[in-house]
Amino acid sequence: MTYQQIEQVVKHNLSEKRFYHSQCVAKQCEELAKIYNVPIEKAKLVGIAHDIAKEMKKEEMIQYAKENSIKIDEIEKYHIKLLHAKIGADICKKQFSFDEQMVRAIEAHTTGKKQMDMLAKILFVADATGDDRSWEDLVDLRNTAKEDMNSAVLYILDLNIKERIEKKKLIHLDSIYCRNELLM
Repeated sequence: MTYQQIEQVVKHNLSEKRFYHSQCVAKQCEELAKIYNVPIEKAKLVGIAHDIAKEMKKEEMIQYAKENSIKIDEIEKYHIKLLHAKIGADICKKQFSFDEQMVRAIEAHTTGKKQMDMLAKILFVADATGDDRSWEDLVDLRNTAKEDMNSAVLYILDLNIKERIEKKKLIHLDSIYCRNELLM
């Protein structure tokens, strides 16, 4: 399928706000792919499609996971919405024929994971730095991402972990493993 065809499927599955977010992520993925010599079309495709399952109801996510043999870990059982990454990756593999690299990038876009390649890092950072975002240090983070992708991923992980600690929420182990790997 072409980018435009996938974009239309994504648009049909998401609210206007979430679709705009996906467009912003695709644009940011494209910019970063040019800098890091990652295939631009792949980067744009994972960007537009990464949240295709984001607005599924919790019951739908659980049902989809069961029907498609997607393992739900202990943290995901408690925080079902995290499953949108695994489900979205599965949908993209089956409906859009995304390759394994693209599937892994979508799986990792929410929590991060160990052994993320550059495409996965680009999506992870683009998800936090698209034009629809407006938080403190955003311009600095965008600049960091253009110069040192690992530092940008680490910065986002640190922010997310700190926020989860402050709110007394669970932290997915994938985030911890990813962070530790970047620091080693």
